[in-house]
Amino acid sequence: MEFQDNIPIYQQIQKYLYRQIALGLIKPGEKIPSVRHLAVELTVNVNTVQRALNEMNNEGILEVRRGLGSFVTNDINLITKKRQELIKDTMSEFLESTRQLGLTPEETLKELKNYIEKRGEN
Repeated sequence: MEFQDNIPIYQQIQKYLYRQIALGLIKPGEKIPSVRHLAVELTVNVNTVQRALNEMNNEGILEVRRGLGSFVTNDINLITKKRQELIKDTMSEFLESTRQLGLTPEETLKELKNYIEKRGEN
């Protein structure tokens, strides 16, 4: 995972884990890797990973089971809500990038439609 300089690393770790959950790579009720494992995998400080997991626990996405580790919530509504937030964030980043390129929303939509058609997706 490559980290961006302008966003705190713990937030990027949260987003990474949210994506894993949203994609179903980590399922509801499933145990997530340990803090140490994630720190090694992502090549970051253990405290940074711990902060990310604490934030996710405070949001209710993760549940800490004493002595067992952290598990993804079984609350499908909460997972769906977080997935929608990820979609909104992705769209916002995309639109900001196209705006910086000088495209209007209408031009962006036209370019996106053309791109999708060329890829053969509907």
